[in-house]
Amino acid sequence: MTADRKLDVIIFGASGFTGKYTIYEGIKILEGLKWGIAGRNKDKLATVLQEVEKKADKDLSETPIIIADVKDPESLKKMAEQCKIVVNCCGPYRFYGEPVVKACIEAGTHHVDVSGEPQYMERMQLQYNKQAQEKGVYIVSACGFDSIPADMGTVFLEKEFDGVVNSVETFLETTNKTKSGGAVIHYGTWESAIYGLAHANELREIRSQLYPARVPNFQPRLKSRPVVHKARFMNNRWCLPFPGSDRSVVLRSQRYFYDNDKKRPVQMKAYVAFQSFIEVLGVLLVGAVFAIMTRFKLGRQLLLKYPRFFSAGFISHEGPSEEMMKNTEFAIYFKGEGWNKDEAMLEPSDQFKAAPNQKIKVKVSGTNPGYGATCVALLLSATTILKQSDKMPSTGGVFPPGAAYSKTNLIEELSKNGFKFEVLK
Repeated sequence: MTADRKLDVIIFGASGFTGKYTIYEGIKILEGLKWGIAGRNKDKLATVLQEVEKKADKDLSETPIIIADVKDPESLKKMAEQCKIVVNCCGPYRFYGEPVVKACIEAGTHHVDVSGEPQYMERMQLQYNKQAQEKGVYIVSACGFDSIPADMGTVFLEKEFDGVVNSVETFLETTNKTKSGGAVIHYGTWESAIYGLAHANELREIRSQLYPARVPNFQPRLKSRPVVHKARFMNNRWCLPFPGSDRSVVLRSQRYFYDNDKKRPVQMKAYVAFQSFIEVLGVLLVGAVFAIMTRFKLGRQLLLKYPRFFSAGFISHEGPSEEMMKNTEFAIYFKGEGWNKDEAMLEPSDQFKAAPNQKIKVKVSGTNPGYGATCVALLLSATTILKQSDKMPSTGGVFPPGAAYSKTNLIEELSKNGFKFEVLK
């Protein structure tokens, strides 16, 4: 990794929806660093800079603009050679992620992104972990709302738990104070979800290669709750399994800790909570239609062409309004169970004879999960690599955030920038 790069950070895909908000948050978080933006269309990039400049009341006219296109590997390599870390906002990563990762490794440049696509993330780990280690480069995905709160929240829970954690259940709750309605998620997230579900069967083969040796069958097993259930832990709110990447990301971090730190891995299940049964029925209906239609080509084409219709208005090409984002709050509640330190085992593969005898409740919360919190977490993930790589694992590699940042001060930095990590009584 060369120290004489012209820039510290380049935000790639900066003219997209997430990229635009990353620039906005970058004004504060990247203060004191040299940073630029990149994408394939110079006019669009210049327009976005002007928009953000006006919104933030900050002169961005000197911000470097770099032209790079995912279809042009040489342009990606030239971009990566100009900075220490690429902040990649260009998804869906299934289609556009790998060329950027490859260019960064070739250039000896770190890389973070906001992917919530398990196939992409796990395939990058399978194919590029060794090369990244050899180059001393960190490649970290899921650095947005998927899945910093869940993964770093589990890390936080374990640090606060005086003993050995056996299992964690997470419950996501979002609230919005606006009465205006409208889309809550941008089209890009919808597109990623469509292709992710359509190709979900790829995961089994990727995982069999990634982890040829199985983890011991730790007891007691954390059982799945019914698909629709009321959770006493959530004041009897109606809950469904959370379909995002949180569980796969957390389990990858836990597998890393088991393989490298000889730590017993935490079992984890993720759920999402709703205020009413009517909401649950609506989500189940949209989910059922979505699951059926992603199975065949015409169905996928219709979902992509009419996102607002098939998502009951929740998805649009324009994405959520500023008012909607500003007034959306999230909280993830963690229910952890395990054994106090007096029951601690000598080896990570040891089985406990007694039932779990200790519990903990943790909460991670913030505002604007999809875009504000996502962009803040993404940029802090980047600056942590720049400032605290000596506290990160190995000399490089492809990691989920929990494995990458568990020994850094990322949680403290998140807590200074809109996130709240707390132990509940």
